[in-house]
Amino acid sequence: MIYERKVNYYETDAMKIVHHSNYIRFLEEARIYFMNNMGLPYDKMEEEGIMIPVLGVNCTYKNPCRFSDIIQIEVNIKEYTGVKLIIEYKLTNKTTQLLSLVGETKHCFTDDNMKPISLKKVKPEMNNIFEKYTKKCN
Repeated sequence: MIYERKVNYYETDAMKIVHHSNYIRFLEEARIYFMNNMGLPYDKMEEEGIMIPVLGVNCTYKNPCRFSDIIQIEVNIKEYTGVKLIIEYKLTNKTTQLLSLVGETKHCFTDDNMKPISLKKVKPEMNNIFEKYTKKCN
């Protein structure tokens, strides 16, 4: 699935390129977009007591993006176990056609008290959707 957006001026730094910290925000936007399109909006999951905290982020920056560039972020599920979720990203600068970033985020599922849970046991209907998209991505 591809998420697309335009780079805003305030997301750039003194070198006139996107500040490295903003790429993490872009990945989060893409992840939320991806989950919405899966039929699992994050706000609905939270309403049902399911949290998906970020355990880690790994990014390799390849080529910079600048103000008003259009970026595209390809989002895929790399690994899903019912307890753990790893999402991978490939960010391409549509304006320049250059690969700008490759990365991944690691997550787990918890209840609203931050106690780890298994979606397979607690929310089998959500688990089925994650499994379906994991197969599509792999």
